[in-house]
Amino acid sequence: MSELSGLLAIWEREFRVFLREKSRIFASLLSPLMWLFIFGGGVGSALSTSSFNYQTFIYPGIIVMSCLFTSIFYGAYVIWDKRLDFLKEVIVSPLSRTTIFFGKALGGVTDAIIQASVLVLLGPIFGVHYGWFLIPLYAVLFIMITGLVSIGLIIGSLMESPEGFGLITSLINFPLFFLSGALFPLDNLPSWLKGITLMNPVTYGVDAVRSLMLGTSTFGLFKDVLVLIAFAVIIVVIGAWTFSKMKV
Repeated sequence: MSELSGLLAIWEREFRVFLREKSRIFASLLSPLMWLFIFGGGVGSALSTSSFNYQTFIYPGIIVMSCLFTSIFYGAYVIWDKRLDFLKEVIVSPLSRTTIFFGKALGGVTDAIIQASVLVLLGPIFGVHYGWFLIPLYAVLFIMITGLVSIGLIIGSLMESPEGFGLITSLINFPLFFLSGALFPLDNLPSWLKGITLMNPVTYGVDAVRSLMLGTSTFGLFKDVLVLIAFAVIIVVIGAWTFSKMKV
C-alpha cells in the first residue's frame, strides 16, 4: 500500500464513521443554532453593534465556534481507537505515523467543513447573501480547522481516558471561543483583555470570516490569513511529531 492510498483509506474510514453517527451530527449543529437564535435573539434585543444587528454580528463567530468545538473534540476518537486496538492495527501497517496523522486530520477537517457548511447555508436569514466570498471563506475555514483538528489529535494522542480528554478540551475550547471576539467587538476592550485576545489564533479566524461575510475587519484579511497559516503549520508539525511518539 502506498502512503497516498493509505492516507485516503484512513480519511475514508473517518468519514464513514462521521456519517454513521447521526446523533453526533445533530447535536453539533443544535448548539450553534441555539447560540444564534436564543442567545443572539435574547441579547440582541437589548444590544446592537454600530453597523449590524447583534445576530448578524455574531453569525460569523458562531460558524467559527462550530468549527472550533467539532475540530478539537474530534481528538477523542484517537482515544477510542486506542481502546478498540484499531490504532494499533494501523500503526503496525507499512504506513508511517505521519501519514496516519494526516489521514485522521483530513477526516476531522472534512467533518468540520460539512457541519460549518450547514450554518453557512443560513446566511440569508442573517442578511448575508452568497457571492464571491464563498471560495476564500472555505480556504480560511480549511486553514483554521486544520490547526484546530491538530490540537485535538495532539491532546487525544497524549490522553488515556475520554473523561480526561473532555476536561482538558473544555479548558481549551471555552477560553478560545469567549476570547475570540465572536460575541463582542474588540475595539473597546480593556488593554489587558485585548492583549489576551490578540494571542488567540481563533480571534483571527473570526475576524477573517467576519471580513468575508460582513465586510468589516479589525486586523485586515491579509494579516488574519498569515496568522492562521502560521498557526496551522506550527500545530501540524507538533501534531505529526506527537503522533510519532505516541504510545498505543
